[in-house]
Amino acid sequence: MQMVNLGSTGVVVSRICLGCMTYGTPDWRDWVLDEQSSRPFFEKALEHEINFFDTADMYSQGVSEEVTGRALRDLARRDEIVIATKVFHPMGSSPNLRGLSRKHIMHSIDASLKRLGTDYVDLYQIHRFDETTPIEETMAALHDVVRAGKALYLGASSMWAWQFAKAQHVADVNGWTKFVSMQNMYNLVYREEEREMLPLCADQGVGVLPWSPLARGFLARTGQGKTSRSQTDEVADLFQIGAENDLAVRGRITELASARGVSNAQIAIAWLLAKSVVTAPIIGASRLEHLDDAVGALDVELSDDEVSSLEELYRPHAVVGHT
Repeated sequence: MQMVNLGSTGVVVSRICLGCMTYGTPDWRDWVLDEQSSRPFFEKALEHEINFFDTADMYSQGVSEEVTGRALRDLARRDEIVIATKVFHPMGSSPNLRGLSRKHIMHSIDASLKRLGTDYVDLYQIHRFDETTPIEETMAALHDVVRAGKALYLGASSMWAWQFAKAQHVADVNGWTKFVSMQNMYNLVYREEEREMLPLCADQGVGVLPWSPLARGFLARTGQGKTSRSQTDEVADLFQIGAENDLAVRGRITELASARGVSNAQIAIAWLLAKSVVTAPIIGASRLEHLDDAVGALDVELSDDEVSSLEELYRPHAVVGHT
């Protein structure tokens, strides 16, 4: 396994991060694996020397954190692994059980730590930008979470570049803890982040953790067939994945994968890993071979001509994923 620093911090993470949204309870989404079915994925990840695990409070309404926490307590040493979780999305019907108010942040970090069974998380991320709460309130509360030792680093997720810059500025001028990572949607059929967010992260030394590196599985498939998840994934429909140009990009991936004797997934992930701004793509695995594929992508080195071939068919997309 290749290792890399998370942005400009001193903490070292594997170049593949295991995304844990798939592990929790199928009562939340029918494609989610229960705890017994999830355990082999944590075992396989650790066998591959993956040390970076990403979850969120809203995944399976907290059950993902519970499943992730129990697996990692049983299988790994806490000081050797990096655990990331998130706050923002609703955790109940009350208006105070969502967003990035001081009240919700302080309650959520304690609830996440209890579910994970740990005294601290390595990376505490805001899942989205909260337009209803002053950013000063949010950044002050997050800074207090770090000062209390409940989180070591702060990260953010999909938002407009100006919102991220504003949050960093507020933290900077007040001497508060700044974000060290940005988790945003980035893949071969959604590259809108290249316009502003990725250059901002590169300039400021912020690590980039792409989510949906395979466009919710679209780039890994070679034909028109769909997985059980893609057949019921309403979010994928909102992202409008699968337009004519997306199919052309996927066709180009398939051609290159066939020529190289590797899988579509390995080509798509290798393309991301070749981007200097990218720290670690977040891989969601529902079959063990998905993890093998992701790790195998580390050995796929694309030439400049191959990168150009993969990128030349891209056409602009509507910006999505910020809400």
